[in-house]
Amino acid sequence: MLTERHLEIFVALAEEEHFGAAAQRVGITQPPLSQGLRRLEALLGVRLFDRDRGVALTEEGALLLPHARTALAAMAHLRSATAREQAGSPRIRLGLAPEVPTSLVADLGAAPVRAGGKARISVVTASTTALLAQISSGRLDLAVTLHPAVLDGLAAGRIGLFRTWMLCPAGLSAPAAGRLPVAVRPRQDAPAAHDLFVDTLAGRGRRVETVVVPDERAGLALVAAGQAVLFTADRTLAAAGVEPREAPDPALPLRLRVVWDARGPAAEEVAEIAHLLTQTLVREAAA
Repeated sequence: MLTERHLEIFVALAEEEHFGAAAQRVGITQPPLSQGLRRLEALLGVRLFDRDRGVALTEEGALLLPHARTALAAMAHLRSATAREQAGSPRIRLGLAPEVPTSLVADLGAAPVRAGGKARISVVTASTTALLAQISSGRLDLAVTLHPAVLDGLAAGRIGLFRTWMLCPAGLSAPAAGRLPVAVRPRQDAPAAHDLFVDTLAGRGRRVETVVVPDERAGLALVAAGQAVLFTADRTLAAAGVEPREAPDPALPLRLRVVWDARGPAAEEVAEIAHLLTQTLVREAAA
């Protein structure tokens, strides 16, 4: 039987083009992801990916992809409409990029309530790439993502520029800190934002060597161990042996913006909440 999970696995793998990243996105490990894909191919009687060329869609896979996205969006919209009807008040699904500072997370979640809104908000955290894909497929209503990013027709609010600090091993001189690699999240999490950050460092004459970490907490551990530096906008990120310093380049802010689908079934309501979140974002960035 063809299930929604089969389509989620297929779409994630088609968009991520990597088994590990696709498995992380749908919240499973690689073996069940591969099994789900094999079941889907058996049900349809076609090969959807050419394994000889990495993770490349076959002609049949390319034909299925837009229909799979449409089906997932329709199911997500149906669940959302049903939940609103049963609860008597709308439920807004909000996504947050992991880079959003801890203090800002609380302000974003409370903004609609403070404005007198009646919507209930559920919150998930995922990479910018995953959040944009989930908005496009109807699994999220809106998200706070890194900028720049390819939006593919999604609506977006004003950009908030958040001041960053460079976390360094305590007592290390500026020249010595400049020779350490910079801890960064995987490029596929937000390709355009990642490239802008690295290019800005390189353009200011800094030797750019990076070390990939899954999140800022892992980056903090490397800083404490004297193995890296980390740029962050989160003031709560601190540890013994770690010293926050002014970012050496003012052109290295954290760029965030609210993104949503203006074509969804609750587009008017989502747009109102997106406006509230954008106001909160811009206000906090200017503080």
